Amino acid sequence: MTYHHIGIPTEIPREDEVYLEQYKMFVSGFETSRLGVEWIRFEEDAPFPDLVKTVPHVAFVVDDLEKAIADQEILIYPNSPSEGVTVAFIVENGAPIEFLEFDGPEFEVWPGSAVE
Repeated sequence: MTYHHIGIPTEIPREDEVYLEQYKMFVSGFETSRLGVEWIRFEEDAPFPDLVKTVPHVAFVVDDLEKAIADQEILIYPNSPSEGVTVAFIVENGAPIEFLEFDGPEFEVWPGSAVE
C-alpha cells in the first residue's frame, strides 16, 4: 500500500479546478501538488455519500483492491472512474479511505498526474 493523495472537501471555488460532469464535482490541486493535495468541491446532488462530501479522505494505491477491502466497512464499492483504474472507499475509524488499483503505470492512465 502506497500513499497517493489526500482529498479535501471544500465549498470555495479554486482557480485551477476542473469540472467532472458525471460526478457533479470540481477537482483541483492534485496535478500540481508534490504531496498529492486534492481539493474537491461537490454540487449538492453529487452522487457520493455525505461522509465523502464532508470529511477529508486519504487515498492509497494497492496491488489487490479486493484484498484491501475484504472484511472492511465498504462505503463505495469498486468502480472504474477512468479506464485503467479501479477505486473503492472504506470507512476506517469514522473516516473515508480510498483505495486505487491501476492496471498499469499511473502516468499512462492519467497523463497529467504528478506521479511518474
